[in-house]
Amino acid sequence: MKEEEILQRYSDKLTEEIDFESVPKQEAFSREYEVFRDEALPATNSFYENACQKLGNFISVAVKDEEKAELSEAIDVAHLKITPEQAYGFAVVAGLFIILLGILSLVIAFIFSKGSGIARLTSMNTGSMLLGFILILTGGLVIRPLSHIPQFFANQWRLRASNQMVLCILYVVMYMRHTSNLEHAIKFAAENIENPLSLDFRKIFWDVEIRRFSSIKESLDSYLDKWKDSSPEFIQSFNLIQGSLYEPNDQKRIETLDKALNVMLEGTYDKMMNFAHNLHSPITMLHMLGIILPILGLVIFPLVASFMKGAIKGYHLMVLYNIILPVVVYFFGMNILAKRPTGYSETKILEEKMKDDKHLKIFSFLILLLFLTIGFSPIILHFVNPNPEFDQNFKFLGEPFLDYKGNSGPYGLGSLLLSLFVPLGVAISLGVYYKLRTQNILETRKKIKKLEEEFAGSLFQLGHRVGEGVPVEIAFEDVAKNLEGSQTGKFFSLVSMNIRRGGMGVDEAIFNKERGALNYFPSGLISSSMKVLVQAAKKSPLIVSKSLISISEYVQRIHKVNMRLKDLLAEIISSMKSQISFMAPMIAGIVVGIASMVVAIINKLSGLTSGLEMGSSAGGIGSNLGVIADILRIEDVIPGFTFQIIVGLYVVQVIWVLTVLSNSIENGDDKLTEKYALGKNLIKGTFLYVMVVLIGAFIFNMLVRNLNLGT
Repeated sequence: MKEEEILQRYSDKLTEEIDFESVPKQEAFSREYEVFRDEALPATNSFYENACQKLGNFISVAVKDEEKAELSEAIDVAHLKITPEQAYGFAVVAGLFIILLGILSLVIAFIFSKGSGIARLTSMNTGSMLLGFILILTGGLVIRPLSHIPQFFANQWRLRASNQMVLCILYVVMYMRHTSNLEHAIKFAAENIENPLSLDFRKIFWDVEIRRFSSIKESLDSYLDKWKDSSPEFIQSFNLIQGSLYEPNDQKRIETLDKALNVMLEGTYDKMMNFAHNLHSPITMLHMLGIILPILGLVIFPLVASFMKGAIKGYHLMVLYNIILPVVVYFFGMNILAKRPTGYSETKILEEKMKDDKHLKIFSFLILLLFLTIGFSPIILHFVNPNPEFDQNFKFLGEPFLDYKGNSGPYGLGSLLLSLFVPLGVAISLGVYYKLRTQNILETRKKIKKLEEEFAGSLFQLGHRVGEGVPVEIAFEDVAKNLEGSQTGKFFSLVSMNIRRGGMGVDEAIFNKERGALNYFPSGLISSSMKVLVQAAKKSPLIVSKSLISISEYVQRIHKVNMRLKDLLAEIISSMKSQISFMAPMIAGIVVGIASMVVAIINKLSGLTSGLEMGSSAGGIGSNLGVIADILRIEDVIPGFTFQIIVGLYVVQVIWVLTVLSNSIENGDDKLTEKYALGKNLIKGTFLYVMVVLIGAFIFNMLVRNLNLGT
């Protein structure tokens, strides 16, 4: 009987301490994992997962035990429903497919070649042979990188998750200060942080539900083990949080929880400082080897194509500069980001409002269609009227506008200038889409950030008023009057108005879906803080006061660390932004201008040679020009029209990659800021490139027109 009384007494005490109705049932909460998984996985992950499931079983591949263990861990981290064997099978199938394309290219080149035997082999088209061998080589080389795609997705997942760790520890500590229950604290954190860490935490419960582990502690320890190499401070913080459950009194428990948050903040600061100091060399290498040198190397391509008798075509250059180089630069940048330590990401609650707008998509597509029509108008005009007389009579600055040379394409200056509408159309259509899609939401984000900066001090005031014995409902009104005119004052005023005029309780006044104050200030930090307040209010005003004051101190400390981290990265970010908005577009524009001059000189030499062949002087300077022009045939040179389109699109791709990279270094996984920066940088950088090409092409081509090569 005595044991039953003791059990009943502690059962009643737990019921008072924990609001079980406000916490989701474990079964319902854990089963949400399957739904959350489908929503949280990026489209690329889902596409890769489906490809592995469909293609990975065509070929049975034996995977080494060591690689199998690494792949299994990466697959588990990225929440993929595939096996290591399927990942390897997909890589082999994809590689063999590319190899078969290369063999097919060689066979087609052989079929359309002339002659027989060895003579037929020697007469094969050089460009087709080069493409075939490149495809075969590429197919053999990509098998191993493709087999390690799960590791790439796992690194991406860790990067996104690590940016939420500080907030995660904050939410767990906030909850456990007033309710010492680890399971409910993890649920509270999972409901308030964003994916992917929210999905990870739901999987902790899911693994218990499917009997993979027998308790939450075992499942949590298994999950934390995945961070032992990349984020040991996260593990140490959770160990301290678990240790607080065994402290003999509240004071020791609170001190342990405070230490857990301190460990997370200090670890974040130290690792980010080390990352910032070591970032300069890889970023410099990325700029030089991935952007500057490839752009400068473009200057020699017109001459190389001529020396190789037309073996290098425009599509070879396109494969190199619009496919291979952007992919290499992107993956090199992602490798740099993989070493980025835990950060403090912005709340993403507003990203839900950044939905696709069909009308905006149509508008952007129409812009793209208009610009592409203008950009490709030289080809359209030639297709409509291929008569050479039309080509010669259609002049621009005294020169043929189109200046077609057989099937090589337009070589005229007018055609080159019109081709600028192609990269400009791509950049403007994407830029307008992203900028208009995010502009209004970003304005709201700025107000929310200002509110969050003020919120720490406001919570401190609110906590003190409640600690003085003032009811929570009245404390909101008092603090709103003190902060009148500020963003925080407006928030507290809305809460107070809902209580006084709407007859709502504190919970409804804040969280009501129609009239709640949080609807007008959608901040994850404020939402979670108010949830703690509502939970604490069910116990005592003293607990409310202590909770609010503690939250205020935590938020101030996190804000200081976040600002310091941005200071550490300021120089690197500034350098990358100058590359995006000025250096890369400027250098590329100058290169296109010089290349157009080289093409114009070769074109002029070709014209002089044709004159010599008609019976002019056969010796002296004329004879020398004939020899030179025989080597530099205009038909073998990549037209300025094609050359500019390739370079212009490469500039757009470089701006895209560098913008994504710089935003990820500065803000972590913040898609809202990334989309807005893309909208701004694409338009600004591409406009600069177009202006430089316009000025350079006019100047250099005027020099060629006035150049006297003699006869």
